Amino acid sequence: MIARRLVSVLALIAACNSPTAGETDESSSSGHASGTTASPTSTTTATGEPEPTTTGTTGDDSTTSTSEPLPEPLPPLAGPVPLTDEVLRTPTHPVDEDKLLDLRLPADVEVALAEGYGDVTLGPGEPVLPRTLDGSEPPSPGAAPKLLARFVHLADTQLADDESPARLASFDEVSGGAFRPQEGHVCRMLNAGVRTINALNVDMPLDFVLLGGDNTDNAQTNELEWFMGILNGAPVVECDSAIDDDPLPGPDNDQKDRFAPVGLNVPWLWVAGNHDVLRQGTFAILDFSEPIGEESVGGTRDYGQPGAPIVKGMVAADPARAFLTEPEQVAIVAGDGDGHGLDEAAVALGRAFYTFDVAGTPLRFLVMNTSSLTGASQGLIRPVDLETVIGPKLDQALAEDKWVIVTSHHRSGSLGNGQEFGIGTKYDDALTTAQWQEFLGGYDNVILHLAAHTHRLMVEPLQPVGGHAYWEMVTPSLNDFPSQMRVIEVWDQDNGALSIQARAFDMITDDDPLAELGRTLAVADFTAGWENDGRGTGPEQRNVELWIAAPE
Repeated sequence: MIARRLVSVLALIAACNSPTAGETDESSSSGHASGTTASPTSTTTATGEPEPTTTGTTGDDSTTSTSEPLPEPLPPLAGPVPLTDEVLRTPTHPVDEDKLLDLRLPADVEVALAEGYGDVTLGPGEPVLPRTLDGSEPPSPGAAPKLLARFVHLADTQLADDESPARLASFDEVSGGAFRPQEGHVCRMLNAGVRTINALNVDMPLDFVLLGGDNTDNAQTNELEWFMGILNGAPVVECDSAIDDDPLPGPDNDQKDRFAPVGLNVPWLWVAGNHDVLRQGTFAILDFSEPIGEESVGGTRDYGQPGAPIVKGMVAADPARAFLTEPEQVAIVAGDGDGHGLDEAAVALGRAFYTFDVAGTPLRFLVMNTSSLTGASQGLIRPVDLETVIGPKLDQALAEDKWVIVTSHHRSGSLGNGQEFGIGTKYDDALTTAQWQEFLGGYDNVILHLAAHTHRLMVEPLQPVGGHAYWEMVTPSLNDFPSQMRVIEVWDQDNGALSIQARAFDMITDDDPLAELGRTLAVADFTAGWENDGRGTGPEQRNVELWIAAPE
């Protein structure tokens, strides 16, 4: 049926980063992603040895030349990737509800690691739980079930230039996520995630990797360059800005050293989040020039001091930190490789709205950017978005008998009115959570809304009043505990029903101590009481098989 157009209220609220402890977060056509992503490359001599390079390192204009040979990427991982239905990583230290340690302080980080705040134990995995929209027993599969798509959902990397003067690290106590002890290690954590996905692809061939938004942390040019370099397998990436820091003398032994990313072996598709387009995911970037300035007001890290403490005042400037507007960002991503889903229409619109199909199947993905460019961290969908972009794309999918997975950074429970704590612009016509659910429920070919933003595993059956029931699923952050991704399969069960199987999995950090230290610090950030439990509220939120009637 053609969906009803709603003229109602939605907007965006502006908390400084990821949801803080205690926040409920809720009133609670391009073609198939095909082609290959460039693999790591380097110039070699006739002897097969890497040839010295004299070009600048990716993303760091502080190092304009080097006579050192390019670093080598880590080797492929051996063996199958264990999913969380096989092995679970569980913190051994209880959560400190009193926050006795402040992990913004280098001395407290040392104490936390020494006292086991980051330690985990490995145990049996959790089963994949079947779920239906009405709680009934799922039907038996038919004679010839068919896999329609298998992909990885990679969300909330929030890759940060943690030395930028535009950071607000001093505000972490009032806005959870403004500072993370592991933030300097996220480039290495992302590379470990890529390496894990490549290994997963060997035993479970993937169609693509779908991002979940908040790929970068602070809408900066250098952050996007680093992020894309890691996914694409650039010859070298150095996640270091301004001064060429080397906390531990020597190559490839600290988080500010350059390294060779492995690069994804499957295509990746762009989805934008509030951190990709707003300062610290909250403030409109046109109001600020801090990233290319020399003064830190909100607190940033100084790697020239032991432990890289938070500092304020004068810092070294770097023009590579300049904020990117969303049209600039869309043009950069669309101009890279196969465009990562962004088509000419998205470039002309200057926003990350597009569709893509899974070849040989009825599946179509509708990608949306639900961020508010005027500020605030929560999602914003307005009637104009429904009338000009979202509605026409869903109407077209309906007319072409496509089964739709809607994906955006924000879930329905993360929508607001465009203003929070006086930040942002209030839109009286913004859709509420219920109104957005009712709108999607007007399309009986929508089977799933796939989202992120909450930094925790979530699955919910949605049954809008008078509309079509569908599923909503959220993938946690690669950055925050438990630092996981989801592998998602869509099956035609040959019995009039579809099933969506989703399993969480951990990144593998073999031979990668810097990525492992980053993950350990993320665990400590959780057990020290500074971050939420990204595992969600129970097993039914994690490894699941979601059943839904196949659209007619």
